[in-house]
Amino acid sequence: MTRSRTAFVLAAGATGTLLALGASPALADNHTATVSVLHGVPETRVDVYADGERLIDDFQPGTLTDPLQLPAGEYDIALYPADAPDASGDPIVSETVDVTADANATVVAHLTPEGQPALTPFVNDTSAVPAGQARLSVRHVAAAPAVDVRVGGEVVIDGLTNPNEESLTVPAGTVTADVVLAGTDTVAIGPADLTLPEGATTAVYAWGSQEAGYELAVQTIPGADSAPSGVPGGTAGLVDDEGVPAPLVALSLAGLAAAGIAARRLATSRS
Repeated sequence: MTRSRTAFVLAAGATGTLLALGASPALADNHTATVSVLHGVPETRVDVYADGERLIDDFQPGTLTDPLQLPAGEYDIALYPADAPDASGDPIVSETVDVTADANATVVAHLTPEGQPALTPFVNDTSAVPAGQARLSVRHVAAAPAVDVRVGGEVVIDGLTNPNEESLTVPAGTVTADVVLAGTDTVAIGPADLTLPEGATTAVYAWGSQEAGYELAVQTIPGADSAPSGVPGGTAGLVDDEGVPAPLVALSLAGLAAAGIAARRLATSRS
């Protein structure tokens, strides 16, 4: 079992000022955060629990939830093997997460470079980009060493290690990208065509393992002037070895479960 503490921080506007970690009871009552969850542990179906309540049932590898609106505050997140009775036994991985008010983040269940399960939160940058431009964020969450990311055959991100990310501002449109072992031409994932919408952040996750295979998951995050949404058809998906997109599953039931947990937390804090 792995257990640790992790926190969300949000870059506020173009100044890059960081909001304080955690939240006072007043903030927890009046502010929420936007949180998505990506399952990037290959060949493992899990149930996801938050504060002891089942949040997502039978979560399939390669699946990304719709964004969930959760009250700011502290959550105990745990992953158990799918259909484990009442979350019995030791979790696959467990962490305490401090969700910052007004943050937009994606929590990824994935493997470490050594192949151990882990939970890593990434803050989704929703700040404005220049007209005609898009933001590309590449996140390494695979059981693999450092990688380079190439666009059109040219290295644009080099030496990216798990569980880190790098972001670029690029012209909006469609690009062909692949992932290679750092400093080599050995392709690990791709090539794949990526659609980068103007004024949005496209987060690309390299996940999986050598034994199970490496894949890409793609998440489109609207800009600061757009309301958070799910995964729009045609702009996000998994990419298999042939570069053919397969749809990410939007879990509306997970959103309902999260809403129920949020309502109980609010009722408790106000009583």
